[in-house]
Parts: sequence; structure tokens; C-alpha cells
Amino acid sequence: MAIARRTDEGSTEKLGYLGLGMMGFPMTQRLVAAAGHDVTVWNRSSGKAAALVEAGAKLASFPREVAANASIIFMCLTDAAAVEDVVFGPDGLATADGAGKLVVDFSSIHPDAARSIAARLKLANGMGWIDAPVSGGTMGAEQGTLAVMAGGDAAGIERVRPYVLAMARRLTHMGPTGAGQTSKLCNQVIVGCAMAVLAEATRLAVNAGIDASRLPEALAGGFADSIPLQLFVPRMVQGIHTPPLGHIATMLKDLDTVIDVARDTSSPVPMSALAAQLFRLAKSARGADADALEIYKLSASRVG
Repeated sequence: MAIARRTDEGSTEKLGYLGLGMMGFPMTQRLVAAAGHDVTVWNRSSGKAAALVEAGAKLASFPREVAANASIIFMCLTDAAAVEDVVFGPDGLATADGAGKLVVDFSSIHPDAARSIAARLKLANGMGWIDAPVSGGTMGAEQGTLAVMAGGDAAGIERVRPYVLAMARRLTHMGPTGAGQTSKLCNQVIVGCAMAVLAEATRLAVNAGIDASRLPEALAGGFADSIPLQLFVPRMVQGIHTPPLGHIATMLKDLDTVIDVARDTSSPVPMSALAAQLFRLAKSARGADADALEIYKLSASRVG
């Protein structure tokens, strides 16, 4: 079913997507697959775009070219440094004509960085900004079941809503610029701590001699039941880490940001601080790009 928006001039709104990584690629696939969407894509490694181009997307050589061909520009990048480079670097978004255009940033970055980038881009070329980090992992991106928490102007969020909902199940306006990023940090407090706690429970079950793979079934419907329980524990027990649900380095980055924001807001986050240290150990033991669920392996008698 086509989800096409008409501008005031009566032309169909064109879309762009920057960053075709673990999340960006499947999200863009859903945009391209939806009838009526004109999508221009860019990725630092252009080879990742081949399948999307074959499906009908247009390939740009620079971020500026995406902005020239699209009125709504989505992006999902690794961190704030990558966002800075794509927006303000040579041939970045800031070098294009931004009048009437909107950037929707699905990246997870510091709320202060989102506010700063948004203000500077607006000053540079008039382009609007919505911070819209996502939750749901690669599986959610593939299935279109992501939860998106957004910060920015209400009218802008309603303008992009039909397109976001081609990639996600839910889009919630949380407040002004930066509110989406703060909401994502709250999400990561819960998810990061859940990973650590579920790893602990699973290891206890294994060491005590019970079948840990039956925990999701046994606890279903009780107070301990949750999507993380049902999804994470089987993967931990069976050692399923490909494709990863998320990288250790990404979870650690977000938990470190939680601690930074907590310091600025005088918010006690003892559980998040402990989870961050466990992920720091996991990064040292398993590697930055390992699946975040490999935190479970830290408690093995021998990490292997």
C-alpha cells in the first residue's frame, strides 16, 4: 500500500536515507519496498547500497546529494561523531539548500549533541531536525516493529509520521529537541540492566543444574515475564549471536551517556553504572563488535 504525502505544491514528497548499517539497511528496505516512495540513499561504503539500488533506490555520492533529492532525510549512524561528519563535513547536509526540509535522526547520541546539531544546522541552511532514536534491534528493523521516541516540533513529527510508520510500529512525540534521545537513554537503562540481570539468572540456572532454556516457558505470564526474557535467554543458552541483536560497544556507549546525563541532572543510577562496568568487561573479553548478549559469557567458568 502506498504511503505518499503531498506537499503544498502538490508534488509527492521524496525521501532520503543516510547510513545503511545493521539498522539502516533493513529500515531502508522497508521504505523502498513500500509503493510510491522515491528514496535516495547514501552510505560511506557504497557497496552496501547495491541491493537497495536493485530494488529501486537511487544512490548518492555524498550526503549533500541526498538532501538535494529529498525533502525528508532519515539517517541512522554509529555515534555523534559520525552524525557531525555527515551533517557538517565536506559535502555534508549543511552544504545543501535546506529550506523546507527535515532531518529525522534515528541515531542514539547525547541529548546535548542532538540539540547542538539541530540548532547549528538550522542556522546554517534552515533545515529542520527531529531526534528519533529507535528500540527493537535488528529484528524490529527487519519486521517493522520498532518503537520510535521523538523530540522536535509537533508539526514536523506529524509530517514524517506516515513514513516512519512504514519502518516502525510506534512513533511517540516525547517533547522538544533532545527529548527523543533522553527517552532512548531511559530505554537503555532498562534494556542494558535487563541483559545483565538475565545473564545472571541464566547462569544461576545452568550452574544449579536446571534447564535454563525452559525459563521463558516457566516464567511466562508471571511478574518476571518480558520480551527480553523471551528473546534474550534462549539466545544466551544456545549461544546464538549471529546476527547480533546489538553490539557491546553500542550498549556501553549508551550506558556511559546515561551516567553522564545522570550526573548533570543529579539522578542516581547505580544499576546502570554497574551494567556499564559489566559491558566494559565484556568489551575487553569479547570485543567491541560482539553481540551484547555475550555478556552472559563473562560468568562462565572459562570465557571462551
